[in-house]
Amino acid sequence: MKITWLGHSGFRIEIADQILLIDPWLTGNPSFPDSRRAEAITGATHILLTHCHGDHASEAATLSRELGIPVCGGHELQAILGADGAEAIGFGKGGTITLGGVKVTMVHAVHSASIDFGGGPPRAGGSEAGYMIAGEGHVIYVSGDTDVMADMGIFAELHAPDIGILCCGGHYTMDIERAAFAARKFFDFKMVLPCHYGTFPLLAQSAEPLAEALPEVDVRLPAVMEVVEI
Repeated sequence: MKITWLGHSGFRIEIADQILLIDPWLTGNPSFPDSRRAEAITGATHILLTHCHGDHASEAATLSRELGIPVCGGHELQAILGADGAEAIGFGKGGTITLGGVKVTMVHAVHSASIDFGGGPPRAGGSEAGYMIAGEGHVIYVSGDTDVMADMGIFAELHAPDIGILCCGGHYTMDIERAAFAARKFFDFKMVLPCHYGTFPLLAQSAEPLAEALPEVDVRLPAVMEVVEI
């Protein structure tokens, strides 16, 4: 398995026979080097969206058309992206889709969800979510944009994720202190990769304090486009 951070909340996950792009916001992302776009998306099989904010979903329809691959996520957002020419697979919280040798279950998150890109005022685009991605004997919890919540205890019992991809930048999502609390309180992660930090001045600029707060966990702090092999 290989996990590559694409900056902000974007990840490329090579797992089993799939290459998943999670919230792939590349164009306009100040953390992502434009010169490495082809490298980031080559071979991708599916796109997974946690919600419809522009820093997560604005490039999804373009990538779907360009690569000829489906976008997967909440039913309402996928209906909208499908009308924009994307190949779309919509499902809901608690639902599981099978992508080759990988199973993806949508789980709850606590945030907001409106389409805030493409011009005009924000409009409804379904609900925010996270994912449990199971394959190669591992389960990855992708938190999406969220605060800490008691539901995480249920997720841990049902899915037992050993890898956590956790937002931690604060202001719009849980901050580092709350992400560390969530990891300690609810999960038994062997590895954590932080995200949603460093992109804008309002966010935490470093995730080093998360590693310091979780000394018993292998907290990885890769550079953008650095591959973490598991």
